Parts: sequence; C-alpha cells; structure tokens
Amino acid sequence: MGGAIVLAVTGFSASFVGLIRDNLLARTFPGLGVVDVYVSAFRPSDLLFQVCIMSALGTVFVPILAAHKAHGRRDEINSVLTGTMAMGGALFALIGLGLALAFPWIAHYMVKFTGEELALYIRFGQLALLTNFLFVFGNSFGQYLITEQRYWIYGITPIVYTLGTIAGTLWLTPFFGVYGPMVGTVGGAVLYVLVRAAAVFHYGFRFPPFGSAQGLWHPDLHEMGLLMLPRMFALGALQLQLLLFDTIASGLDTGSITINAYARNFQGVIVGVAGVALAQSAYSLLGQAAAKNEWLRFKVYVEKGIGMMLALTLPAALGLIICAPIAARLVHLQSDAWYPAFRMSLILYALSVPFESTAHLLLRSFYSLKNTMIPAVLGVGSGLFAVAIAWQLSPTYGVFSLPLGYTLGQVTETMILGVLLMRTIKMRSQTTHTVSHP
Repeated sequence: MGGAIVLAVTGFSASFVGLIRDNLLARTFPGLGVVDVYVSAFRPSDLLFQVCIMSALGTVFVPILAAHKAHGRRDEINSVLTGTMAMGGALFALIGLGLALAFPWIAHYMVKFTGEELALYIRFGQLALLTNFLFVFGNSFGQYLITEQRYWIYGITPIVYTLGTIAGTLWLTPFFGVYGPMVGTVGGAVLYVLVRAAAVFHYGFRFPPFGSAQGLWHPDLHEMGLLMLPRMFALGALQLQLLLFDTIASGLDTGSITINAYARNFQGVIVGVAGVALAQSAYSLLGQAAAKNEWLRFKVYVEKGIGMMLALTLPAALGLIICAPIAARLVHLQSDAWYPAFRMSLILYALSVPFESTAHLLLRSFYSLKNTMIPAVLGVGSGLFAVAIAWQLSPTYGVFSLPLGYTLGQVTETMILGVLLMRTIKMRSQTTHTVSHP
C-alpha cells in the first residue's frame, strides 16, 4: 500500500507538471504551429521505443529481476540489467540511427507539414530519437528500482524530465528560438538517466567485471525476447495509431494536433489514476484464482472489478466534461479560437474513459490466464479500426474525428474482450468440472 500511494502521488504530480508544460508551450507559441510540430515529432521515436524496448521492460523484466532477488542472486541481477541495457541500447541505436538518417526522405509520409514546419519536424524528430535512446537506460534503471521497491526516485524522475522541457521553454527559447523546448527536453532526459543511475548504484547495482561475456548476454534475455513478442504488437498498434492520428491532424487546421493531444492527456490522467490502479490491484487476485482453477472466484473478481471501475470512472468522466473550461485554462486553450474545438474533443475523449479503464481490467484478466495473444490481436484491430474511422470522417468532422475514432475503437475492443473473457471462463470452468468429476 505504501508503494502504491507513493506511485499515485508522484504519478499525479507528474501529470500536473505536464499540464504546466502544456500551458507554457501554448502560451509561448500561441499560434500552436510549433506545438503541433513538437508533439508530433515524438511519435516515430516513441513507436520504435515502445516496440523494441518497453515491450520487454514493461512486461517481463521485473518478474525476472524479482526471481533472482528472491533467491539472493545479486550477481545475476547485475548481469541481466547490464545485458538488457547493452542489447537494448545497441538495437535502438542501430535502428534509430537509420531512422534519423532517413527522416528527411520519409517525414512527408508521416505528416502533412510543408516548408519550414516540415524542416522543423525533421530536426525535432531526430532529437526525439536521442531522447528515447537515453530512455533505454533510464527505464532499465527504473525497473531495477521497482524490483528494489524504491518508488520515490522512480516516481520523481519523470517530473525531473518534464521540468527540463519547462526550463528549456522559459530560459532557452530566447537563445535557441523554437528549439528551446526540445533542447530542454533532451537535457531533462539526461538528468532523468543520471538521477536513476545514481540511485541504482546507491542501492547495490554494479556492472559485471570488464570483459565478462555474461555482461553483454544473459540466458534470461532469450526468454524475455520470446515473451515480449505479443506485447510488441499491442504497444506498436497504440503508437502507430497515435502517429497516424497526427498524420490526419497535420492536414487539418493549425492547432489540431495540439488540441487532440492535450484533450487526450486529460483523459489519460483519469484512466491512469482510476482505471490502471484498480486493474493493477486486482491483478494478483486474478492470477491466484486462475492458478487454483477457482473460476467462480475468478468471475466474481472480474464482475466486482467492472462494477467498481464503472462506479469510479463514470462520475470522473462526467466531472471532466463539466470541468472543460477549467481544463482549457490549465493548458492555455481558453481563447475563442481554440476552446470550442478543445471542449468537444475533451467530451468525446471523456466518453472513452469507462471503456478504456474497464479494458485494462479485462486485459489483465487475460494475462492472468497466460493468454497474451487475444489482447494483442484485439489491440491491433482496435487501433486500425479507430484510424479508419478517423480517416473517413476527418474531411467532414475535422479534429473531432480523432477522439470519435479513438472512443469507438475503445468501445469495440472492450465489448469484444468482455464477451471472449466470459466465454473463456465458462469453458475453463466446464473443463475443470469435467476433470474433477469424470
């Protein structure tokens, strides 16, 4: 409970600092053209990072480290962490360098910017790749901190990273112009890595002896590679959806990318604080029930979890809609030029909150059954469905097509997940009953 409270407090604080950053960017560049470019420039590198790195770090890395810690194998922890950073860093550097060199030739396929905006997008995109390269090491250190249950440093460092963007916008823009926020972002990423590195060394991490083969490769990396494959598709689908949303928005009115991103940021705060937290709290209980073949108990957890999820997220979604004027002021979009579009986008995203939050619970229910394929397939299908809707409706509904497509995609994915989960529980319950009573 103590760790959960720390992560909740630091997570909310990071979201609040993110709102300050968004407000400052919109205030510093009121035409929103530069902000559009800044937001969209991170999508290609985020896609690469999520697929190649976080598909492993975010799913299977902590259990592997925790298993070694449970048996007191400190040298194994050091070796796995070093090997992960070496292999992950080399992979991202190789693909990222190729993407950075190719950016001038492929950028116009990813966005519809032209002229100076396209040139700025290319430079920002290359710097974003450097930022995510640093995150390979920062997030690897972060998983070590979670394993050691050192939550304060883990939770504070995202705030440090965002403060870098704020500092760059405030103090570097007068010297570097539109590059100020991006230079600050890279500086924030450097601090992010250094603070986490200092922490992990303080809490016992040491690199294996120089020249040790095990320092670059560990047998656990093979298992990680196999387990991360389904997650690669799910994370890749989400990031590809966001990239394609920016592709659509970049062909609409100036500010569409910013309005869409800022509206979704508010939606993401509620999903993260309420939906993900509740789903995580049920994860262990679901896993224990599945391990014991107690399917009635498993079903009760799912049904009660959904009930609690709706009880939390429906009022939260309604509150988000009511507080649209406050939200607009927080990100400096309260002017008549931006507020109507922001308000409607926020309303449409708010409608997705109960569905996406429930989906997190259903996804972890499938993970408890050691089934990662169904979530991966539905994640890809949902993303493609959302993009198709947004693409078709964008000529008529403009920026509103993006949250509308996103919400319909979440509704579809959640409903199918629910039907398939109930069917799976029923089948496993019948199988267990048959085995118990031949």
